[in-house]
Amino acid sequence: MSTTPELKGSKILIVDDAPTVMKLLQRALKTEGYDVLAATNGAVALNMAEEALPDLILLDIKLPDIDGLEVCRRLKEREATSSIPVIFLTALDQPQNMVQGFRAGSQDYVSKPFHIEEVLARVKIHLTLRRLITTMEEQHQELTRKHHDL
Repeated sequence: MSTTPELKGSKILIVDDAPTVMKLLQRALKTEGYDVLAATNGAVALNMAEEALPDLILLDIKLPDIDGLEVCRRLKEREATSSIPVIFLTALDQPQNMVQGFRAGSQDYVSKPFHIEEVLARVKIHLTLRRLITTMEEQHQELTRKHHDL
């Protein structure tokens, strides 16, 4: 899988307390040209997201302090972070867990153990969607300004 040039340098925040998962994701994402940030608990993740404004967040549900569902809810409540796509990466693979994840505001859900190629494909899809939405919003604002100037 190869990252398209316009996605290279996108900031991705990984939130997981498992060192092996963290290292695997960091290595794979960096190889694809992404800038990677890492947090091992929910409180740090919330602060990092607010400060760094990543383009996407990979979030585990089971964390040592604030669980990932609550982290996602808080991210979606804050204006600065509400539009950041969240992909849950978790060992909780029951349908009710997935529904809880979507209700909390995530855009996607990947069960552990995962295939890194699948994660990279989903990252690319969600970054591309975010870029397209941002472009459309900017074009809409420009058209609105031009219309008001008439």
